[in-house]
Amino acid sequence: MKTEKLKSGITKIDRRSFLKTSTVSMSGLILGMHISCSRPQKEEEREKASFEPNVFLTINEMGDINIIAHRSEMGQGVRTALPLILADELEADWKRVNVVQAVGDKKYGDQNTDGSFTVRMFYMPMRKAGASARMMLEQAAANIWKVDVAECRANNHEVVNKSSGKTLSYGELAAEASKLEVPKEDQVKLKENSDLKLIGKSTPIVDLEDMVTGKAHYGMDTHIDGIKVALIARPPVAGGKVKSHNAEKTMKVPGVVKVLILESPGFPTGFDHPLGGVVVVADNTWSAMKGREALEIDWDDGVNADYDTDIYIKELKQLARKKGNSRREQGDVDKAFETASRKLEASYVLPHLSHAPMEPPNAVAHFKEGKCEIFSPTQHPQWVRSSVAKALGIEEQNVTVNVTLLGGGFGRKSKPEFSVEAAKISKESGLPIKLIWTREDDIKNDFYHACSVQHVRVALDKDNKVTAWNHRSLYPSIGGTADKSVIEPSAGEIGMGFVDFPYDISNIRCETNKAETKTRVGWLRSVANIQQAFAVGSMLDEVAVARKMDPVKNLLDLLGSDRKINFDKLVSKFSNYGEPLSAYPWDTSRHRKVIELVADKSNWGKSLPKGQGQVIVAHRNFLTYVACVVEVKFENGKMTIPEVHYAVDCGKVINRDRVISQFEGGAIFASSATLKSAISFKKGRVQQNNFNDYQVARIADAPENIYVHLVDSEESPTGVGEPPVPPFSAALCNAIYKATGKRIRELPIQKV
Repeated sequence: MKTEKLKSGITKIDRRSFLKTSTVSMSGLILGMHISCSRPQKEEEREKASFEPNVFLTINEMGDINIIAHRSEMGQGVRTALPLILADELEADWKRVNVVQAVGDKKYGDQNTDGSFTVRMFYMPMRKAGASARMMLEQAAANIWKVDVAECRANNHEVVNKSSGKTLSYGELAAEASKLEVPKEDQVKLKENSDLKLIGKSTPIVDLEDMVTGKAHYGMDTHIDGIKVALIARPPVAGGKVKSHNAEKTMKVPGVVKVLILESPGFPTGFDHPLGGVVVVADNTWSAMKGREALEIDWDDGVNADYDTDIYIKELKQLARKKGNSRREQGDVDKAFETASRKLEASYVLPHLSHAPMEPPNAVAHFKEGKCEIFSPTQHPQWVRSSVAKALGIEEQNVTVNVTLLGGGFGRKSKPEFSVEAAKISKESGLPIKLIWTREDDIKNDFYHACSVQHVRVALDKDNKVTAWNHRSLYPSIGGTADKSVIEPSAGEIGMGFVDFPYDISNIRCETNKAETKTRVGWLRSVANIQQAFAVGSMLDEVAVARKMDPVKNLLDLLGSDRKINFDKLVSKFSNYGEPLSAYPWDTSRHRKVIELVADKSNWGKSLPKGQGQVIVAHRNFLTYVACVVEVKFENGKMTIPEVHYAVDCGKVINRDRVISQFEGGAIFASSATLKSAISFKKGRVQQNNFNDYQVARIADAPENIYVHLVDSEESPTGVGEPPVPPFSAALCNAIYKATGKRIRELPIQKV
């Protein structure tokens, strides 16, 4: 997958232009940033960064600083991380920094908050913006004192004259600084890493107090005058539609205002089209719910009426034993198997998963006089804006998307269709609408993580050396949700822990095969890494057992010498998460280091009593190197997880507190998928309904202690939202084998 670089720069913005694009009223120094970013191509649907000023920094005469946050906050701390980077370079007093949420607009560059992409993309632009403002404030002080700028040094919200000891606050300097030209990019001087005060430390997120005191504003909290509540009875099968309906009983429910029909898109549905169905508009949520229950609907189930996951998985299992489309080929795999002394072979099966965020999808929309205002807990406000404009037949400039806090996202809320639903209902009803998805709506109508079958064969020679690795990966592609011709995983999907297999084995073949998409499939936290890392991590442990080798020594032996692997020569269209290998190489020395670090910190090899087990899995995903050790304990027939250890190399750490929190949360998220969670289909219909049958990890299931060990690094920052998830499942299942002798190759565990 190619990447594209766009020029960046820092510009001074006149007050009139700033006020046209911001709700913040400020005076003093105002800077706009042109964001340079690398991004995946259309496959991950990244918006192009604009040449317009797209992130604003303002300092007023009181010294107060406003930074507009243009990414979506869902607890991961992005509304803290980006301003913190800028503030550190600015030498700002963090207590005097205010964060203001941006609306959805292309002028802000890429606003799609997914893929562990934010810090990676904006780390250097934010540093340069802060450094530019700092240099302007220092120059302003030099002008006032009539001294050389070298005599002036910014420090904690003021500039100090190094000779006289005099100081001027940022507020006192703001007006003078606003008269200056912004330094050219090649003249911007960043602070030495040793002088950084915030980056690399632990800082509470700016939303923390509001979140824990109930003051935080999520999508569900939005209220506007005259608002009505809407619920939708959606087709029970993806691609289905309303054949006929009777709303007579519904209209008799007190509080019900209107019943409307939303057109269904057929299948594939796409990502931005509502599923359609029958809409009930009411004065309140209860009336809307009771009105929907009273609907009489005859459904046309469409092309996916026969979708049965038991049958589908069985077919994938059979297909996985046949040769498929080779996506990576080196050496002579067939010959290696012919001459092998021993062979290992296993299939690994994972179900569909639902995102199931604590806050289900919702949106408020008000269409009036040709314009539409949206309030949405969205990860991708620009996609909401363009999709709503297209659905309503209006220009994008007539759509305003206000981004609220998200009560969880995991990729679900990057899709715009629930916001489009609200907008279409508002236009058709002529009312301001609050669209609510119930938990049942969410479980039954998600963009699910793909179910999959992974089949792995391994050959060993008479000297106990692994001579061949053959991995077949079968699952419905995300692309099939929008294009029925897509029947095999994309280059981006297979680049997630499948073709980027880093171990030094002479003969490797990675194959995919046909797997038709039969329901809405979307990206979920760590995407295809989930199934592919489970298979790789599980089989590598089986290899260690077969070789009678310690699992850590097995990994390090297979990894081979330290090197940077040029996957561009091994794999066609190698994605590398949208980044060039020259900037983010696949470095086995970093992989080795996290393995060694987690082994040390977890007291690897310690003596454990019968019924306990400890196993390691290592995996690079979203450019971050992770090694995970999980320890399990069986006592009186019950399993607990006493310890989980992560070693993490995510390059330069911005906010240690958030990195640790992401991995703690990631372990619990992965616990759900490993232990309990599964979506199944019969006759095209989802069989699960709520948390009673789509179970997530409870307190008793969760790891008792989670330790996160960070590698100190000056490498470019990489992602931390997705990387905790993939290695956990295989590590847990391998640890169960160590403790009990039972090998688990199908998830969730409660199913076997």
